[in-house]
Amino acid sequence: MERVTSSWLPSLLLVLLVVAASGRNARADPQVPCYFVFGDSLVDNGNNNDIASLARANYPPYGIDFPGGATGRFSNGLTTVDAISRLLGFDDYIPSFAGASNDQLLSGVNFASAAAGIRDETGQQLGQRISFGGQLQNYQTAVQQLVNILGDEDSAANHLSQCIFTVGMGSNDYLNNYFMPTVYGTSRQYTPEQYADVLANQYAQQLRALYNNGARKVALMGVGQVGCSPNELAQQSPNGVTCVERINSAIEIFNQKVVDLVDQFNTLPGAHFTYINAYGIFEDILRSPGSHGLTVTNTGCCGVGRNNGQVTCLPYQTPCANRAEYLFWDAFHPSEAANILVGRRAYSAALPSDVHPVDLQTLAQL
Repeated sequence: MERVTSSWLPSLLLVLLVVAASGRNARADPQVPCYFVFGDSLVDNGNNNDIASLARANYPPYGIDFPGGATGRFSNGLTTVDAISRLLGFDDYIPSFAGASNDQLLSGVNFASAAAGIRDETGQQLGQRISFGGQLQNYQTAVQQLVNILGDEDSAANHLSQCIFTVGMGSNDYLNNYFMPTVYGTSRQYTPEQYADVLANQYAQQLRALYNNGARKVALMGVGQVGCSPNELAQQSPNGVTCVERINSAIEIFNQKVVDLVDQFNTLPGAHFTYINAYGIFEDILRSPGSHGLTVTNTGCCGVGRNNGQVTCLPYQTPCANRAEYLFWDAFHPSEAANILVGRRAYSAALPSDVHPVDLQTLAQL
């Protein structure tokens, strides 16, 4: 009887290893071909780095938990849109418009700018910033470049109609405008209801410009609980724990008008707008922080003074060690842990109230 040898085993083993390795490295395409981001410091990833602005975060310890270090993100690590881009299946984080190549425009860029608002004057005390109007101008420039890359306007329009757009504006119109009466007169000029109307009307015009330039799948991120940030708690909360109701109630008025805008835009041909209830998601996390892995909700991980919120995180300051347990990274901005929680719920709603009418996972499939 012929003896069976094992000479073929090394070859078979090599084949199996190659197959396993290729399977491990092969990633499915993202759920959408492109993702465009508009917003403020909550999602800025470097657009303010090279402009004359006090609203910059391109220094340590910002980025202490991010692979690229201090990139300009106002966080210890990921922002909400970084978390969302991963959930959508992108291999790389969406690059800043300021640092993007023409080729990168095809898969989307981030136009967000710290201190930006719906109103052009918002944040002016912090120096240069790119308002939502300015971000839209940059987007129009990018659209023209896409037309050139793809060959014609129809091809560009078809491409853009498949992209997801997230727009998170309004926080600074309250934080660095309406509730800063020493610099801005809006709180003397308007009641909270009137101001929300004025903001929503301008926002509607800007969003119409976005729609007119090809955006069809658009998620509007509601304004979060600004009155619960360490900065506002430090300044206006008697016990440093209770959120500032007059700020939060004004923001709730605006957020309801954003929900109404979503319903209005969804009557336009091909439009799929949705609202991400960042305010409600934050409220839910604050209600039971422990169940979300958080232990500190009223103090910044990095900052100075009461609640670590009177002065925001300083260059080369030593932050807290247990960053994953903090809701806030600095005086104003959520930690990576909080950003991941919000990003997950924007992508896949945990409660019916998280989104209106659909989450980003559903929006991607429309």
